[in-house]
Amino acid sequence: MEISKTIISKEDIKRLLDVEKLKYCFECGICTASCSMTELLGKDYNPRSLLEKIFLSPDHVLASDELWLCAWCYRCYKRCPQALKLPEIFHFIRTIAAEHGYTEPLKNALQKIVESVPLPLVTTLVCFHPERAGLDIEKILERTEQMHTQLLKRGKRKKTTKGSEEKIAVIGSGPAGLTVAYELAKKGRKVTIFEALSEPGGMLRKCIPEYRLPKQVLEKEIQLIKDLDVEIKTGVTVGKDLNFEGLWKEEYKAIFIGVGAHKSQELKIEGEELRGVIHALNFLWGVNCKEKIEIGKSVVVIGGGNVAMDAAKTALRLGADEVTILYRRSREEMPANPWEVKEAEDEDVKIEFLAAPKRILEENGKVSAVECVRMQLGEPDESGRRKPIPIEGSEFTWETNMVILAIGEAPDLEFLPKEIELNEDGTVWVNPITMETGLKGVFAGGDAVTGPATVIEAIRAGKRAAESIAEYLESLGG
Repeated sequence: MEISKTIISKEDIKRLLDVEKLKYCFECGICTASCSMTELLGKDYNPRSLLEKIFLSPDHVLASDELWLCAWCYRCYKRCPQALKLPEIFHFIRTIAAEHGYTEPLKNALQKIVESVPLPLVTTLVCFHPERAGLDIEKILERTEQMHTQLLKRGKRKKTTKGSEEKIAVIGSGPAGLTVAYELAKKGRKVTIFEALSEPGGMLRKCIPEYRLPKQVLEKEIQLIKDLDVEIKTGVTVGKDLNFEGLWKEEYKAIFIGVGAHKSQELKIEGEELRGVIHALNFLWGVNCKEKIEIGKSVVVIGGGNVAMDAAKTALRLGADEVTILYRRSREEMPANPWEVKEAEDEDVKIEFLAAPKRILEENGKVSAVECVRMQLGEPDESGRRKPIPIEGSEFTWETNMVILAIGEAPDLEFLPKEIELNEDGTVWVNPITMETGLKGVFAGGDAVTGPATVIEAIRAGKRAAESIAEYLESLGG
């Protein structure tokens, strides 16, 4: 489609781009180096050059498929010295493109996603968000599924001289584990996934709410992986039902650890054990399992990450009259992606910034209120965010009858052999290039290595690990 007239005005650009910040954008490369999509797509996507094109010739960007390839992980923004919000800039142009009928670039983008990004159905929904530009997501998912099915039919499973007989064990069926299985199965490798839960999907199934990822979409994605002859054994806990020694005895030649971060952090304050207090992961998992969960009329969510936003919005959907997020820092320090925060506020979730809980109060053994203290921000701590400091004498009480704790998640790695080194924060240490652990033939990726991160980051790690595992098996003569 040719552009015959100016669609994006100079006023739009001024409103969209902070020209003063752009003056000091010296192409340091941080945004591009931080971008999972840049690694997955190579030369087909570069957020920094796309930003420059928007500034210099915005109308021509409407016809660019790069516009639809941002996965909204916000790593570029969080690491950018100028704090340029590239995802929101790209979203603004996407919306204009959709309004003026520039749909062909999206089709091209979907083709690239299907060819280069494992789990294209899941990522289209939870990462790329074309529906935010006003497009019909059902039609887009249907097109994506057709493209993916055709791709798998065209691509015959490769066979290696011996490799098809060499087995790989994948521990965990979240996005990283599924990616490893998908990539290696396409190369003709025999892959078995071991999943502790009763159904595969890991954090995709356990914690992403139905309104964001319908389980029928996840089921289709997993079935496509099974169709590549990947075996998935559910209800198997490595460390309990099976151990590493057993895997080696069963002649698995390589192992991938992709167990995610399923262990909730404790708040360690008085009243945490009261009836009406629940950890966010347990809450979301219960909702996804259709369990009957008693929802308070006034709900308090403690935390400021994406899980906190999902828990807050889910509580509203289940009938809470009022949901308030208590966060001990300011909006700028929130670990949740900005669009997640905005959507929560748009749905009438209230956010009380610079407030930290001191204890949870009870009445007849059940939550009745949260005693809080006001905070002020000091110097940056080890996370790079300004440290919250309590203001003496600023205590206040917030009445509530349900508290959801969303203060962070960590991987549960007690099952690992002692030869596998852990980082100080309890995650698995890996060679950042090969994703191999300190134990030969054992690789890891996803939240077990990075701590809680986005789906696209887990897929990126899984794809890199799959390449390394394939090379490792080749080095063994397979």
